[in-house]
Amino acid sequence: MPDKEKEKQQQQKEYQKYVKEVTPTHSLVLNMCKAFITGGAICVIGQLILNAGVSFFSLDKETAGSWCSLLLVLLSVILTGFGIYPKLAKFGGAGTLVPITGFANSVASPAIEYKAEGQVFGIGCKIFTIAGPVILYGLFTSWALGLIYWVLKVVGVV
Repeated sequence: MPDKEKEKQQQQKEYQKYVKEVTPTHSLVLNMCKAFITGGAICVIGQLILNAGVSFFSLDKETAGSWCSLLLVLLSVILTGFGIYPKLAKFGGAGTLVPITGFANSVASPAIEYKAEGQVFGIGCKIFTIAGPVILYGLFTSWALGLIYWVLKVVGVV
């Protein structure tokens, strides 16, 4: 019995050594810098689109903002379709997930992945697997905050 226990402990030590070898190490500071640069670059592109809409196309700020959102979503979906956005997300991490482009990517990715299963059971059923919880909790949170605001208004606090 003691030999089996020693053997088991040796296997466990070897396994721990193997886990340390294959587990990638990450630098928090480097990841934060990559996210900042990537997210900042996306926002700069958005600001350039917004400024171009106002300056070159004589759009009001609200219309230019709508075009900016539309073009960023379109660009994100196109980059997702060509497999470029996932590579960008791997590099930039949360920097690509936070802006509107990350949301568009989260809707387009499952649609592309499950298109082989058909329009209804593939794309139709799977398109909101990632974005669905975001939409659900976003709506629930806005409802809860609206309710709190209404109660505070009725009570006279706000």
